[in-house]
Formats: sequence, structure tokens, C-alpha cells
Amino acid sequence: MKSLKDDLLLYVVSDRSWLGSTPLEYAIEKAILGGATFIQLREKNLDFDSFLNQAKTIKSLCDKYDIPFVINDNIDIAILSNADGVHLGQGDMNTFKARHLIGNDKIIGVSVQTVPQAIKAQNDGANYLGVGAVFDTNSKADAKNVRIDTLQKICNSVDIPVIAIGGICDKNIAELSNSGICGVAVISAVLAKPDIEKATFELKKLAQKTIDT
Repeated sequence: MKSLKDDLLLYVVSDRSWLGSTPLEYAIEKAILGGATFIQLREKNLDFDSFLNQAKTIKSLCDKYDIPFVINDNIDIAILSNADGVHLGQGDMNTFKARHLIGNDKIIGVSVQTVPQAIKAQNDGANYLGVGAVFDTNSKADAKNVRIDTLQKICNSVDIPVIAIGGICDKNIAELSNSGICGVAVISAVLAKPDIEKATFELKKLAQKTIDT
């Protein structure tokens, strides 16, 4: 039976801005077929009903392949779509309150950039942490970089799994070796590629090598 730590190896975050006319669900399915192990639906510009409908569609898709599925930021959408959990940023709902609302059987991920933030998130009930941006990224305009030595300190400070996010691609993923992470979260490294399935397959092989190092 897979653990959450195993599920976090190659975590794909949605961003339709890279897809042109390609439907999001098609792109996500291609990523899953290529080896994505975890999916996060991130929607900043959809109205509530459209967001919910999209969440239900992606949830059904992830259920088909037995892939964990979480919603970025919006706990109401997470609950109504029966997602497997929610991912929270530092400016979003408090993790402790989110746990009370979503229940103990759901996954809560939290974005952190410092050791104190990491420890607090773990103590408040987070199941995993996302640390970044570890490299420059175009996917989040306000993202501030986290040094790899800080990433290592965060991994050493908590008992829950940690993934790295932000600008990770086939050219730089090896730099994360020996950092203590259990996986990487990516967006454009797969969704911006003409062959999403192939790009995901190749990146997963590199992720496995990086995590094993």
C-alpha cells in the first residue's frame, strides 16, 4: 500500500495558461498517464460554479487512476467536490481551522519558506509541506526563492513529507539531491510541453533518481 510520501514523488499543479486550447482534463490525464503521482487543481480566475465543476471533473479523473487530488486554497471547493484535501498558502486559512472543517481523513498541504513556518504547519495538522520557490518561476509572480540549504533545514525540522516547488525542470532537478525532499511539484515542466505524457515520464525518472540520491 502506497504512503502519502510515495504519492508525492511527482506532484503536478494545474495551470491552464500553459495549455492554449487544450482542455485541462485532457492535459491532466496525459500527465497521469506519464506518471504523475499527485494532482493539485489551482484556479485563480474561475468563478465559483466553474471552479466547482472543474474540480468535480478532475476528481473523477483522479479517482479513475487512484491518484490523490487536492484543491489549492479553496476549502469550500475541496469539501463540495469531495477532493482528497486542500493545499494552503501562508496567506490562506489557518491550518488548524482547515483541519477542523475538512476532517481528519483529508490531506492538508501547506506552503512554507522557513523552519518556524514548517514546524507550526506540522503542529497545526498539516500532512505535507511544499517549500519554494527553489528556482526562479514564471508561474507565481510574487514567489520568493528559498535557498537549498534552507530546504534541507526544513526537511530536518519536521517529521512529515516535504516537496520542493518552483521552477523545477529536467535541467535543474538534480540540484535537489540530498536535500531531504520526498518529491517535486511542477507546472510548466510538464504542462508547457508539446507531449505532456512524455515530458512527465522523463521528469518522473529524474525525480526518482534525485530522491534516491
